[in-house]
Amino acid sequence: MQGWYLKLLQWREQRIPNREFLVLLSLVVGILTALAACLLKALIHLFQYLLTANFQHYSENWLYLLYPMVGILISGLYVRYVVRDDISHGVTKILYALSQRKSIIKLHNVWTSVMASSVTIGFGGSVGAEAPVVLTGSAIGSNLGRFFKLDQKTLMLMVGCGAAGAVSGIFKAPIAGVVFTLEVLMLDMTFTSVVPLLISSVTATAVSYFLMGDAVLFSMEGEAFSLDRIPLYILLGVVCGFVSLYFTRGMNAIEHFFHKVSGFWTKMVVGSVMLAALIFLLPPLYGEGYDSISALLNKNPYHMLEGSLFYGWVDTPWLVVVYLSLVLLLKICASAATNAAGGVGGIFAPSLFVGCIAGYIFGYVLEIFGVDVPVQNFALAGMAGLMSGVMHAPLTGIFLIAELTGGYLLFVPLMIVSVVSYLTIILFEPHSLYAMRLAAKGELLTHHKDKAVLSLMKTENVIDTDLQTIRPEAMLGDLIKLISQSKRNIFPVVNANGDYLGEVTLEEIRNIMFRPELYTRFTVGKLMVSPPARVDFNEPMDHVVRKFDETHAWNLPVLDGTRYVGHVSKSKLFSVYRDVLVHISDD
Repeated sequence: MQGWYLKLLQWREQRIPNREFLVLLSLVVGILTALAACLLKALIHLFQYLLTANFQHYSENWLYLLYPMVGILISGLYVRYVVRDDISHGVTKILYALSQRKSIIKLHNVWTSVMASSVTIGFGGSVGAEAPVVLTGSAIGSNLGRFFKLDQKTLMLMVGCGAAGAVSGIFKAPIAGVVFTLEVLMLDMTFTSVVPLLISSVTATAVSYFLMGDAVLFSMEGEAFSLDRIPLYILLGVVCGFVSLYFTRGMNAIEHFFHKVSGFWTKMVVGSVMLAALIFLLPPLYGEGYDSISALLNKNPYHMLEGSLFYGWVDTPWLVVVYLSLVLLLKICASAATNAAGGVGGIFAPSLFVGCIAGYIFGYVLEIFGVDVPVQNFALAGMAGLMSGVMHAPLTGIFLIAELTGGYLLFVPLMIVSVVSYLTIILFEPHSLYAMRLAAKGELLTHHKDKAVLSLMKTENVIDTDLQTIRPEAMLGDLIKLISQSKRNIFPVVNANGDYLGEVTLEEIRNIMFRPELYTRFTVGKLMVSPPARVDFNEPMDHVVRKFDETHAWNLPVLDGTRYVGHVSKSKLFSVYRDVLVHISDD
């Protein structure tokens, strides 16, 4: 290390106590994440203005077929040849870093996601800017923490501060920023730990207000909440839950389809052509879609027809419903195609977009049938419902939508729809779209303390490698000599290639080990037994614990394929478990 760096660390440790330093660092993280969020929004709006300012509203625009493909090409080549790392699925990467990488996020994520997503979305990519900027904010927090050599628990908190600041900065929603970090990133914190999150969120919001003005993202004139509409909001919550299920499984199915497409260029061509065709037919799919949300919240669905082939054709309420339904159903195709083709973006904005349309269709259909309802209120509640269902984050959905629109008078409808939507989807999907990939591998950090500790444990840290191995052709006498030199009571049997065949325990040979006349009669191969279970070297730790519970064994062999690696014991596992638990817990 350079001398100035060591002096800086020493000066900090001597002059600034840890608690005050953490407050200062969370303040810096809030400022930097807000600047990143504002830069990203400014770049997206600049690209969109330069590309679409002269578009005709009353006829189709053929450049919709070109712009998305150009944007995908630029961002895809940038990621492949400049970044040379996967920067998609930003929130999933944060969850992985928290549970599997000791909260370490690569330094390039401080800027690469901002550049790639601004081009992707500015040129029409049908994704959101929130996940990239959350990854950027978390990377800022992680790398600042690493620069000052903070411990893993504090580093995890700095990642959370970065995420909270990013959400707060891009939406000007400080409460939602904190709640998102606790609910979606699933950080288990005490009140003392929440204070830095609050500081980062408030700071980022203040900077965003200063740079982008004090207007809310979506302005609307809704009607006050009425008790007689509670059954309708409950029904809307159920609808949002099933739409969330469609959103989640549809995105996974399309991503799975693209995984089967081999070759970088093939994926780029297939995905970009699909995206361009969808945007040309349905222009609301262009970019984040916030203009369309604003139009629906102000009861102007015909705005979504501008620049499309259907302008002037859709002139009845039921045709509007059909058009909006097509946009809702095909949004996931456009979003998945954007990321699969090489674009960079998240599902934050698409979930808000789909939720607004779902809620508007619900209220619009009721209005067609003569029910007097405030359609814009249902559109607003639908946004909260989809976010709650897709992200499994009802509190985030409630507070974010209230802060985005200033619709605090509609807190009760937002709560009803969010909770019902969440309760509906968890009947079918136990994890959010962000978390399900990691949950399937046992790599997800959760609020469940036991599961959180197990996810942070690694198999290689609990393996005992000091057991003496023996060949199957060895005689009982050779085994007795090995026993006399060993302190263990298990002897793995392996062949010449190191493949595990079985094991011999003292319990199995206790009745014959003191009979010298049998030392040349029995081979180890005849004496060995199979273990009650075997552990794979890469197996998640919760699976390992489950095997111990099911077999009641005290020791199990660990294999890398067929090759013997070592043994894992309950005593070693419990010892490491306690160390990790103490490390991540607050006093």
